Amino acid sequence: MSDTTPPCPAALCPRCAHETIEHITGSPVPGVWEVLQCARCLYMWRTSEPARRTRRDAYPEEFMLTPEDIGTAPEVPAVPPLLKARGRNGYQVTGSSYTP
Repeated sequence: MSDTTPPCPAALCPRCAHETIEHITGSPVPGVWEVLQCARCLYMWRTSEPARRTRRDAYPEEFMLTPEDIGTAPEVPAVPPLLKARGRNGYQVTGSSYTP
């Protein structure tokens, strides 16, 4: 479950400066870190990461995106289905289920 935080000057996406940031999850120990995601460019970061990953003013300029960059980006290909494979114990592995 995620929450959308209200716009806040300190809560900008480091990559595209969008103001809608979603709270995705928190650390097992409350208050240690949070995982956030930008609603526009889908960038995700943990609040405990260094400033170059969490703050717009410290994010590397060569990786910053504008709304135009996002709008003209090529389509991201879909993830193909998992292949059935045999695990080392002889069980068939498909996603997260095991079948003898």
